[in-house]
Amino acid sequence: MAYTVLARKYRSKSFDDVVGQDPVSQTLKNAIKTGRVAHAFLFVGTRGVGKTTMARILAKALNCLKSDSPTTEPCCKCESCIAINAGEDIDVIEIDGASNNGVEQVRELRQNAIYRPARGRYKIYIIDEVHMLTVAAFNALLKILEEPPDHVKFIFATTEPNKVIPTIQSRCQRFDFCNIGPAQIAEHLRFVLKEEKIKFEDDLIIHLSKLANGSMRDALSLLDRLISTCDGTLTTNLLEECLGCPNSEKIYSLIEKIGSSDAAATLQLTDNLITAGMSEVQIVDSMIDNMRDLMVFKSTAGKTDILILTEKQKEHISQLTEKFDIAALVYNVTTLEKMRWTIKNSDSARALLEACMLRFALSEHFLNVDQLVKQINSMPTLKKKLTNPSKPTTSKLDDLSMEDAIVKVPDNNIDLRYLVTNWDQLLNDMSEELGKATFGLLKPAKPVSFENGNLTIGFKPAEKISMNICQSNGRAETILKAFKTLSEHFKHLDFAIEEDAAPETLKASSEQKEQPIQKNNARIKNELINDPAVKAVLIEFEASVTDIRSKEES
Repeated sequence: MAYTVLARKYRSKSFDDVVGQDPVSQTLKNAIKTGRVAHAFLFVGTRGVGKTTMARILAKALNCLKSDSPTTEPCCKCESCIAINAGEDIDVIEIDGASNNGVEQVRELRQNAIYRPARGRYKIYIIDEVHMLTVAAFNALLKILEEPPDHVKFIFATTEPNKVIPTIQSRCQRFDFCNIGPAQIAEHLRFVLKEEKIKFEDDLIIHLSKLANGSMRDALSLLDRLISTCDGTLTTNLLEECLGCPNSEKIYSLIEKIGSSDAAATLQLTDNLITAGMSEVQIVDSMIDNMRDLMVFKSTAGKTDILILTEKQKEHISQLTEKFDIAALVYNVTTLEKMRWTIKNSDSARALLEACMLRFALSEHFLNVDQLVKQINSMPTLKKKLTNPSKPTTSKLDDLSMEDAIVKVPDNNIDLRYLVTNWDQLLNDMSEELGKATFGLLKPAKPVSFENGNLTIGFKPAEKISMNICQSNGRAETILKAFKTLSEHFKHLDFAIEEDAAPETLKASSEQKEQPIQKNNARIKNELINDPAVKAVLIEFEASVTDIRSKEES
């Protein structure tokens, strides 16, 4: 006896048996019960979701001989039901739209449709892949589809409804078949294997249900291939050996090395996957699937039914999510999808794949902006704590000599030269007390006098508005209070407009400082460019460094 593949052997025979299409089944059952069965139906959905199966079940329900009228529960035992199941009933004509797409075939259908059915209640035409019909064939079908004989029903099935002309669609009741969920596919596969008395690993069923991509027929076809290659228990190793699917452990190891920024190990594991027989596109597809699992798991803190994973996979993913943030995972998935088409059509597929993997591994996990700011803020900075001076000093900016301007003042002695030299750092230390707005107003200003605890802050003529704002709405009190948090010696605060030209003493001091800064300029720039946080920003925004300035310069 000839072998019957699982997809045919376990084909649904009643409305209740159809997996994953409950809304369609319920609607058709209600139409039969109330006697409101349309003369034409359009079943839309991807491959293997049950369109043709549902069409046959509807035909059996309308023509079951054991019932006096259309029924929602066909017997599946009468001559009509058995013949329809086998696709051999004389009153249920199944037509392949791909090979019978001409106007002559449609004209022949119209001529035969006028004759009454031989034994059933209705003559039913099931046209699969109806979108393959030509425009002329569609037009030839319009008249009989609009006003068919009472004994004729049409059921059209298509995977591309956009190719069915609107005049045909408007004459049909349309039913959209959704993709079948992995959980429902897995449950049906377990049922089939138990009926076949075949031992299996539960992890294998989960992998197969995901590989099916919503198609029950694809899932059963894959299961058929695995059964034919194994005499004993079905294991997950068969996926790699027979179907060319990557071992999830190897993919997890590759992702772990990427998360650890281990470039050498990343390249080695990529080579291992290629050597094992996987194509570059298969590796990219597997990375997309697993990165997507990581993204969903981290976004939901592991509390979701979206993911179909084994307990072991959940444990692995839980550990891997610690090495990535959500922004990085989103970036990885989108980048891999873009690279997929490039790799598929490239003569240098391996080089592109390795470059992509290295890009991930050396990206410092693609820090998002918020995390980058937190990392920068947490970096150790050289902050100088001010203490009450042992002896108050009196000085004016014009009284400072060039030599005094470059002398480092001890921590226990605050004077004008100290304030001038460390002004930016002092503002940074007081940024929380000042607030962002006030901090921005004081940034371009400079101290011009410090005498007996009275500090005068100078503004350039162009910054007069900023000075006026600092003097209004209690900002002056806030600024003085902030200075007092550094040292209680600050007693009074004044504001003044200073000349555009800087005092000669400061010019001289800046000239003396410029030379040692220039000596270290190349080293500092090199360190900044190679800083992990800076590299992450450059990679994230696909940017490049055009200039580097100090805070004082900017």
